[in-house]
Amino acid sequence: MANNQGIKIIAKNRKAYHDYFVEETYEAGVELCGTEVKSVRLGEINLKDSFCEVSKGEVYALNIHISPYEKGNIFNRDPLRKRRLLLHKREILKLGGHVAREGYSIIPLSVYLKGSLIKMEIGMCKGKKLYDKRDTEIKKQRQRDAERGE
Repeated sequence: MANNQGIKIIAKNRKAYHDYFVEETYEAGVELCGTEVKSVRLGEINLKDSFCEVSKGEVYALNIHISPYEKGNIFNRDPLRKRRLLLHKREILKLGGHVAREGYSIIPLSVYLKGSLIKMEIGMCKGKKLYDKRDTEIKKQRQRDAERGE
């Protein structure tokens, strides 16, 4: 996301930055149906507890909750269904190789509009231990205290 022209962030997964070390990020397109696109544009998407899996040469995002569109009636889909992510083949192979290693997972970090397209930023992440989380919280608290002059 180096070029910020025409980018509007719709949703961020802040919990991912708390629970994981993000080592690499990728930009992926998301395969959505029509009513899901309308819901995402309205901001009715939740990335909390979502993750991605690589299977049969494709990457799927799971546990992403996109609320049903109000006026969608019979065209609405299941809010928690698997959604295919659109990546280059070499990126998929690289992600699959990293996930095969222990401790790595693919986590959706944010969903945004790039022009008229809906994109998802996914990250190759390694899980934090409890003491890692505690250390970062202590550092943040010390920074806040220093800014206040205590």
